[in-house]
Amino acid sequence: MYAHSVATEMAKEAIKFAIRNEIKIVTAESCTAGLVSATLTEVAGASAVLDRGFVTYSNEAKVEMLGVDAGLIDKLGAVSEEVARAMADGALEKSNADIAIAVTGIAGPDGGTPEKPVGLVHFALSRKGKEQRHERRIFSAMDRANVRAATVERALVMLIESITNRGFVSID
Repeated sequence: MYAHSVATEMAKEAIKFAIRNEIKIVTAESCTAGLVSATLTEVAGASAVLDRGFVTYSNEAKVEMLGVDAGLIDKLGAVSEEVARAMADGALEKSNADIAIAVTGIAGPDGGTPEKPVGLVHFALSRKGKEQRHERRIFSAMDRANVRAATVERALVMLIESITNRGFVSID
C-alpha cells in the first residue's frame, strides 16, 4: 500500500503541473502493462491532460501500435535503450500529446540474463521541441510487483521533471 500511495501522490503532482502548463501526456508501456496510465487516472482531472496510453507488452504490439522497427527489436531486444526511445517517439507521433513516457523492462521472476538481469528497465521520455531523455535502471532484489511499482514511480518522476523543464534542453 505504501508504494501505491507514493505513486498516487506523484501522479497528483504530474497532473497538477501538466494542467498548469497545458501539456498533454501519452504513455507507452511494456513491463508495467498500463500501470503508469492507471496511476495517472487515479487523479481527478487526469482526463484534461492524459491523451492516451499504449500497452505494448508484446513485440508485435510495439511494431504495430508504435511503429517500432521490428529489425531493431530483433537486433537489440525489446529491453534496450533504442527500443525505449523508439516507443516514446512512436507514442508521441501517434497521439495528440506533447510529452511521451515509455518503459520496457524485465520485471521477473524469469527472463533475465547476465547482460539483461531481472529488474532492468529502460525509460525514455520524448517531448515536442525538446531533446529526448533516456534512463537505464536496475531494480535489484525486488519481486515482480515491486519492480513494476518502482518503474511507475520513476516514470512519474521523469514526467514531473520534464513538465517543469528540469533536465531538458530545447531543440527549436
